Amino acid sequence: MAVQHKTKVNVRSKIRWGITGLLALLLLAGSYDAPVYLNKVINKANDTIHLGLPLMPEKGFNLGLDLQGGAHLVYQADVSNIVDSERGTAVEGVRDVIERRVNGFGVSEPIVQTNKVGADYRIIVELPGITDVKEAIKMIGGTPILEFKEQNTEPARELTAEEKKDLDTFNIEAKKKAEEALKKVKQGTDFASVVAEYSEDTLSKNNGGYMNFVGKNSPYPELYDWVTSGYTGDISPQLLKSAEGYNILKRGGERDGEKEVKASHILICYLGAQNCDAPVYNKEEAKAKAQEIYNQANANNFADLAKQYSSDPGSKDKGGDLGSFIKGMMITEFEDAVFNAQVGQIVGPVETAFGFHVIYKTGEDTTKEYEISRILVRTKTEADIIPPQDQWKSTGLSGKQLDRSEVVSDPQTGAVQVSLQFDNEGKELFAQITERNVGNPVAIFLDGQPISVPNVNEPIRDGRAVISGSFDLVEAKLLSQRLNAGALPVPVELVSQQTVGATLGAESLAKSLKAGLIGIMIVMIFMIIYYRLPGLLAVLALALYASLTLAISKLIGVTLTLSGIAGVVMSIGMAVDANVLIFERMKEELRSGKSLKAAGEEGFLRAWPSIRDSNLSTLLSCVVLIMFGTSFVQGFAITLTIGVLVSMFTAIMATRTMMRFVVPWFRENGNWLFLGYKKGENN
Repeated sequence: MAVQHKTKVNVRSKIRWGITGLLALLLLAGSYDAPVYLNKVINKANDTIHLGLPLMPEKGFNLGLDLQGGAHLVYQADVSNIVDSERGTAVEGVRDVIERRVNGFGVSEPIVQTNKVGADYRIIVELPGITDVKEAIKMIGGTPILEFKEQNTEPARELTAEEKKDLDTFNIEAKKKAEEALKKVKQGTDFASVVAEYSEDTLSKNNGGYMNFVGKNSPYPELYDWVTSGYTGDISPQLLKSAEGYNILKRGGERDGEKEVKASHILICYLGAQNCDAPVYNKEEAKAKAQEIYNQANANNFADLAKQYSSDPGSKDKGGDLGSFIKGMMITEFEDAVFNAQVGQIVGPVETAFGFHVIYKTGEDTTKEYEISRILVRTKTEADIIPPQDQWKSTGLSGKQLDRSEVVSDPQTGAVQVSLQFDNEGKELFAQITERNVGNPVAIFLDGQPISVPNVNEPIRDGRAVISGSFDLVEAKLLSQRLNAGALPVPVELVSQQTVGATLGAESLAKSLKAGLIGIMIVMIFMIIYYRLPGLLAVLALALYASLTLAISKLIGVTLTLSGIAGVVMSIGMAVDANVLIFERMKEELRSGKSLKAAGEEGFLRAWPSIRDSNLSTLLSCVVLIMFGTSFVQGFAITLTIGVLVSMFTAIMATRTMMRFVVPWFRENGNWLFLGYKKGENN
């Protein structure tokens, strides 16, 4: 009997832990779905008790084209001149180019995908939130922009007297505003309230000024310097000036930050290595020299060896000293070697794109990070009125003068390159550009981004240029193909253009949410009236289902569309359907004379095969829709898949755990709360 009692206690304890876990999961999912409300509580706690609790990130849901508004474009690719086996690759190349251009256009959550309809290849482009559809069409259908630019040596203009006066006036007013905010804080006004009224930092303003943890290598050195000398809850007694403006800081907690190391190195570069301006060795000779230096290097002679042999002009005169750095500041191969080494250890030779390194690790420490909240009143500088001058200026030489492009290799290093041959106009222009830039760099830009910045050693008069970089043979072929095509790997034609207004999207979203809420409420009321206490438990499981479904969709970045919302609403019905099967089976078991506990367990066990098979068939349909459907159909299938998986969890795990928790409260045969059944009535 004692053993049986102990077993019952253990089972009951596991059930209680299960209920606790479900409640925690519901609170966590709900907080992630709507973090604004939780952050208000956290801000209040931080201001009252000075706990320094971090805030929940206020990430919004990704809204699709039909909810946010924008443009839906369909292009058809002309693959008539391409062999069948290469058509798919060519169309994927079109997709890559369009995607790069769309991303450069600044569109939020764009979708670019290919679709084959019969013998036709189509590219579907969805641009949520786009306002200038004509500009988007122009960008997508335009040619790759190949430009040659030279250094801009023209002096920047100075501010006019009126501009200087306006600048001074603005900064004086900014300081007055900041002093007014500081005065309110000193008088005891709630910090978050002053943030809401005065702060001009859009990233932290909605979080009560909270900036999260700031480390030694953060972009806020002035703020970090102050916070290192304070204590949790301290507020800066004076305004702190930074590059952005005037700051009023509030210090939170602290934690260990990233590992920081100190190191010195000796670099031996070689012909073909990156930034090797005066190569002395080929690759094999450089490796041998680095090994020779490594064999004789020690703590006492390392600095002298660096001054004598190192190819790194930035550290050579300092004995190879690189100072302190954290991960992410150096090239990966170099970091892996130095962070895995012991303090005082010399390692090498380590190969990187710059050559071979012999590395001496001289120190290691763990930095501190501090929580900061702030009120920022922005000031202006001359750069806000006269933007910094562009480093490069156009030479007039572009892809318009390109005759052809081909993939070649460097005869000395074997590196893959893209060769360019200009027409007569481009040949003359290129000769003039190289003549006036001997000893200086000339940058090659593709679609507005520099892809190669070679130095001009001598004038080039044959109209040939070479693009060198870190790309491999496949990338070089693709670049050459696109340059030769003049536009895209294959011609495309805009066959469909639809514009969705933002007002229509907002109205549709409101109606969809209203329909979903009404549907959920009707289902909840029905379950409670018809199934009573089990129905109430199903409603609680349904609340968990809704919170989890939204949280997972938000976490993995599902783009919500009207069809996606329809998938969520549909899965709600399927979630309840599982409970209906369980409760009806439970009713049959009770009528057969079984106890309440046994009927509950049998209800779940016997309903499971039906629930499993019906949901698996739905999931298989969703997989087919995701693989072969269009974007809107795929959105429906993805959200339905998430809903089905979550509904299986809540119906089987959540409802079952809650039933096991409440059943011991009642007589073994149950009462009217369980389906209105009394033993003996229906025998």
